[in-house]
Amino acid sequence: MENLLAARFRGYYPVIIDIETSGLNSQTDAILEIAAILPTMDEQGYLLSAETVHFHVAPFEGANLDPKALEFTGIDPFNPLRGAVDEREALTEIFKLVRKHQKNNQCNRSIIVAHNAAFDQGFINQAVLRCNLKRVPFHPFASFDTASMAGLTLGQTVLAKACRQANITYNNDEAHSALYDTQVTAELFFYMINKWKALGGWPLGE
Repeated sequence: MENLLAARFRGYYPVIIDIETSGLNSQTDAILEIAAILPTMDEQGYLLSAETVHFHVAPFEGANLDPKALEFTGIDPFNPLRGAVDEREALTEIFKLVRKHQKNNQCNRSIIVAHNAAFDQGFINQAVLRCNLKRVPFHPFASFDTASMAGLTLGQTVLAKACRQANITYNNDEAHSALYDTQVTAELFFYMINKWKALGGWPLGE
């Protein structure tokens, strides 16, 4: 019997991700936080969260640290209380967990889900190149962008406004933390996918 989640996205396993960075340039700036939510699907075909992973990340050697970006996120990259790990360790652990859930859900490959996904995907791809990581579970350029999805389904593209439209609580004081933003983005993604099912849009033809 084919796994419901594998059947839903053509064999792709969606992983909701958010990162916080030291700037906007994926080639020169560092990932400072990364979080990922690994979903599952219940027997009725509705998405929900199965596992969450989160890392504070130490900037790679020579990384640009834009003061404006650090002020925006409130992150002090060198605060010892962060318990930061290097990007290789963070991505290796996340990829290992993604591959486990991908296999458990009978999926062939994973796909990044993020709000303005090209940004997060660009930074992850650059970190993969820097660390020369192999066995990357994610598609190298395809992604599910919740900003585009929300524009279609909710008439909003800004995360906070899309959440309000979907009656999802959004706390501006907690925003711009990778863990919080991932949790909110996952809730929004699940809402849109599950709403489409509830409205009769999936499975197609029923």
